[in-house]
Amino acid sequence: MLVKTKAIVISSLKYQEKSLIVKCFTQSEGLKSYFVRDAFSSRKSNQKIAYFQPLTILEIEAIHKNKGTLENFKEIKIATPFQSIYSDIYKSTIVLFISEILHHSIHEEEKNEALFTFLETALNWLDTHNDIANFHLILLLEITKYFGFYPDISQLENTFFEMKEGVFSPFQAVNSLSEHESDLLKKLIELRFESDKKTFHSSERQIILKILVEYYGFHLEGFKKPKSLEVLREVFS
Repeated sequence: MLVKTKAIVISSLKYQEKSLIVKCFTQSEGLKSYFVRDAFSSRKSNQKIAYFQPLTILEIEAIHKNKGTLENFKEIKIATPFQSIYSDIYKSTIVLFISEILHHSIHEEEKNEALFTFLETALNWLDTHNDIANFHLILLLEITKYFGFYPDISQLENTFFEMKEGVFSPFQAVNSLSEHESDLLKKLIELRFESDKKTFHSSERQIILKILVEYYGFHLEGFKKPKSLEVLREVFS
């Protein structure tokens, strides 16, 4: 079946000497993996390595056999040529981290157009703004809406956030955050991408990042801590 769709690159893995296996989150088909033969050969000008950097947004034509095997691209082009994401150390570190999060979070081959649209909009915002210190924190929290475990904010006045149930409680249980940590999470819930970057101190961002990664671990089976987490911490320390 010939499919035309936008696709966000989640990961790429070198296969043998010249080929790639590329995992994409597509707008129309959900998660798909593709085999790119001779990706490192200059003869394949339509399948350049640059196309497969983390979170690149592509427009693709692909042959989907839908048999659980690797699919094949027919045509590829950049849908959104980013101006700053891959040249800015802060932004490139963020997209590497987010791509790892998505790699460990999206497993089902089902389309989720709302999540795709959110990610596309967020990446375009990142590319065109400079006050990005809280971007990855806001993004991680917002994505939980599409995965089904966004914190229940109906009792936000309560003191402690219980990680396993995802609720605010007046009592501190085994899996609850401390009062300070819970307050930081409440602050994050109120933030939007355009919010002032000085909302948190660097040390507070590190605490929130740790909380969010642990929160994903509570709610996503098989979730693994991203390898790029330490790099992200270093860059934003």
